[in-house]
Amino acid sequence: MTASSFLPMFSLLAQLSRQPDAPLRLWFRTTSHKLRPPQPRPHAPTTRARQDAVLAAGVAGPHQCASILTEASPGPQPTIILGGFVPDATEAVYLLRGDLLRRGSLYYFNYPRRGFSLDLVLAQLSDLVAEITLVHRRPPVILAISFGAGLALEWLRRQPREPALAGLVLVSPVTGVGDLLDPAAAKPTTLLGRVIKPYLDARADLDGALVERSRNVFLKMFEAGAQNHETLRLLLTRGETLRLRDAVLGTINAIEPAAARERVQALRDFAPLAAPRPLLAAPVLVLYSEKEGAVLRAGAPGELEFRRNLAAWFPRGQCLTVSNDAANPVQHASLIFHARNFRPPIMAFYRSLRAALRQAA
Repeated sequence: MTASSFLPMFSLLAQLSRQPDAPLRLWFRTTSHKLRPPQPRPHAPTTRARQDAVLAAGVAGPHQCASILTEASPGPQPTIILGGFVPDATEAVYLLRGDLLRRGSLYYFNYPRRGFSLDLVLAQLSDLVAEITLVHRRPPVILAISFGAGLALEWLRRQPREPALAGLVLVSPVTGVGDLLDPAAAKPTTLLGRVIKPYLDARADLDGALVERSRNVFLKMFEAGAQNHETLRLLLTRGETLRLRDAVLGTINAIEPAAARERVQALRDFAPLAAPRPLLAAPVLVLYSEKEGAVLRAGAPGELEFRRNLAAWFPRGQCLTVSNDAANPVQHASLIFHARNFRPPIMAFYRSLRAALRQAA
C-alpha cells in the first residue's frame, strides 16, 4: 500500500482547529502517556469453565478464541471493551483510554484473526465477567462498539438469568444483518452492506479480489476522510498517528478470509430485537452517531427499536445522539476521530455509576 493511499486520512478533524483547548488537551494526554504509557498485557483467564465446555463439545477450535489484553488500574470500576469488526478494541478507545483507566482496570476483548465462533466468544465473555466480578469484587461495565454491541446484546439474550454487570454502554450498535441490509431492497444501500453481502452468500467464492476490496473499504471507513495533517496533530502526535495507523492496518490485513466470513455470518445468528423484554436492570447508555449512513441503513430496525422501546429492554436506559458541527459530523462509532464528542456522555455515565456506588457504601 502506497503512502498516497493514506492521504484521505486527514479530513474528519478539520473543525478541531477551532478549539483553543485542543493543544492543551493534547499536551496533558501525551504527558500522561509518557508517565504511564499504554501497555496492554496478555490476560491469562483463571475462569474458563464455559470456554472449555464449548471447546470440549467440538463446536469450535482454539484458533477461534478471542485474545484478551488488560491494563491494571486502582480505580473501582473495571471495564470490558468489545470492539467492532475493526479496529481492535485496544485501538478503538485509544483516545478514551486515560479517562477509562481512571475509572478502573481495562480488559480489551480482541477477536481472533484466523476464525470466529459466536458460541466460543460469548462463552469467553461469560467467563471474563465472572472472573472480573470475583477478582475486583465489583461487576464490570461492558463498553461495546458497533458489531461488539451486537455481541453484547446476543450475550445478554442468552443468559439464563440476569448477569452481574455494573452497566452497559452501546456505541453505534449493529444488532443484526437487518441493520445493514434491507431484505426488500434490490441491492445494498450502505457501504458496509455492499461489503458484507457476498460473505453471507454460501456460494460466493472468497477470492483474493473480494477480500482485498473488503479491506480497502474498512481502511476508508477508518480514515473517514481527513484533509490535513495540522488538524490531526491536534488529536495525536505524529508518532501516535503512525503507530495507530499501522496497528489498524495490521489488524485489517491479518484477518484471514475464513475469519472474515465467520464474523459476518455471526451477524446472521443474532436474534432479532422482537418482543421486548428486560435484559438488564443496571444502567445502560446507547449512543448513536448523527451520521450513521455509511453503515446503518435508513430505518435500521435496531435503531428504531432502541429509540422507541429502550425502556422495555433496559428500564434504566438512555439513548442519545452524538453530534458535532455541520462541517464535521460524527460518523458511525467514530471513537478515535470524534473522541471529544463521545467523551462527555460516556464519562457522565461513569460518574453516575460512581455516585451510586458511594451512595450504596
